[in-house]
Amino acid sequence: MILIISNNGDSTTTKVIKYLSAMGKKFIRVHEDEFFEIKADKKRIYLVSDRNNFFLDEIASTWYRRGGLKFKRLSYDNNAANHHMDEHQHWLEDYVIKTLESKKSINKQSNNHVNKLLVLEQAKKIGLKVPEYFLAENTDEVVINKTITKPITENVILDSVEKNFNGIIYTSVIQEKEKEEFFITFFQEKIEKDFEIRSFYLAGKMWSTAIISQNDEQTKTDFRKYNYKKPNRKVQYQLPEDIEEKTHLLMQSLDLSCGSIDFIKSGDTFYFLEVNPTGQFIGLSEICNYSLEKEIAQYL
Repeated sequence: MILIISNNGDSTTTKVIKYLSAMGKKFIRVHEDEFFEIKADKKRIYLVSDRNNFFLDEIASTWYRRGGLKFKRLSYDNNAANHHMDEHQHWLEDYVIKTLESKKSINKQSNNHVNKLLVLEQAKKIGLKVPEYFLAENTDEVVINKTITKPITENVILDSVEKNFNGIIYTSVIQEKEKEEFFITFFQEKIEKDFEIRSFYLAGKMWSTAIISQNDEQTKTDFRKYNYKKPNRKVQYQLPEDIEEKTHLLMQSLDLSCGSIDFIKSGDTFYFLEVNPTGQFIGLSEICNYSLEKEIAQYL
C-alpha cells in the first residue's frame, strides 16, 4: 500500500494517482484537513480518520507531497495528567511519522521545509557555483543594477496584502539606494544569464528544462513573471555530468529524495540558485514530454 500525503486540490497528486490506478497499485491519499487517531488492534498500530483507515505495517512506500499527517489529541481536566498525556501522545505520533519515513519514500514530512541560507552554504561546500550573496540592513554594500534581492522564505505569496488582493514577491534588481535601514534582507550578485534551467530530481535521476527568459524584459529577472501573451520558450536540456553529480550529493546531504532545482547558465558557468522539495514540475514535464508523474508512480 502507498501512502500519499497531499493538499486537497493539488492537481499534481491527481495526475500521479491516475498512473497508480492504471498500474493497479493500491494507495491512500491523506488530505491536509484530515485528522487521525492512533489505535492498537491485535498488537498492530492502526490509524483511523473520517476518510481513511489503515494499519501502519500495511504501508510499503510513502510520498510526501504537501500538507502533513495530523492527529487528534485527547485533553484532560487535571493539568498534571494533561501534561503527561500530551507528551505520551507526542511520542506516539513521532513513532508513527518516523516509521512511515523509514520506508521507501519520496521526501518526508519531517524535513519538507529547507533553510535556503543553509542550502546555499552546503551547495558551495559540495562544489556547486553560487552567486555571491550577503545579508544586510541597509544598501551601503549594494552595487546598483548589479545586485538582486529575493525572499529567503518558502512561501512568496502574500495573502490579502490589500483588500481582496493577494501579492507575489518576485526577484528584483536594486535600482536605487535606500535612505533608511530596514529588516535584515537577502542580497545576491546579479548574473547575466544565457538562460535559466529548472531541473527535477528524483532518487538520483534528473530531468532538466532550459527556460529562455532573458530576451523578454518581463521575465528577464524572474521567469515567474509569466508573459502569457508570448510565453518563454522551454526545451529539454542536459546538464553537464559533474553538475548532476554534485547536485545528487547536495540532495543526499539534505536528505531529500525529490525536488525542483533552479540553475542559471552564464557562459561556461552553471550557477546553483535553490531547491524546492515540493516545487511544481508538471508544466515543464508536459512541455518536454518527460512524464514525470509516471516516473513518480513507477518509483512508488
